[in-house]
Parts: sequence; C-alpha cells; structure tokens
Amino acid sequence: AKKWINIRKSYGNFYKVPRKQTKLTIMLEQLGMNYDGRPHSGLDDSKNIARIAIRMLQDGCELRVNERMHAGQLMTVSSSAPLEGAPAPQMPRYRN
Repeated sequence: AKKWINIRKSYGNFYKVPRKQTKLTIMLEQLGMNYDGRPHSGLDDSKNIARIAIRMLQDGCELRVNERMHAGQLMTVSSSAPLEGAPAPQMPRYRN
C-alpha cells in the first residue's frame, strides 16, 4: 500500500479535536462506543477503526487518502478542496 487514510488525522480534522484526543479508545469513547474485543489485537483494532470510519461517514465526513509513501518517505496528502468539519462528537443522550 502506497496510499491510505490515516483515520486519526481524518477524525481530528473532521471533529476539530487535538491530536491527543485521537487515540483509539478516546475516539470510541467520544462517539459513545465501547471497545469491542481485546486491546492491541490487530483484528479487533481494525474492527473498531472500521466502526469509527462508519460513524464518521454517517456524520457526513468524506474520507480521503491523507498519507502516502514516496521514495521511502511518509508524506501528507493535502486535499484539493477543503471540507467542512462537524462539531465535536457528543455522547448519546438517553431519555429518562
């Protein structure tokens, strides 16, 4: 893979949150989700990242390639058109 979507970057840019709030468990928590599976399991981490990506798409995010490798160097891919972000995610509110 020479191009990919760094979900942490996409999440931070879309929800306008600082990098320190883009750890997997924090992203899930802020979206009102629990971590499913065993922490640091590659398969379980991937499934949880997919759940975050699905939620971002539901919230109106247009996921785009934002990183790539070129000549062995990690490079950021800038988007040609800026996208509007959404407000920071809110915990679901439950009616009593």
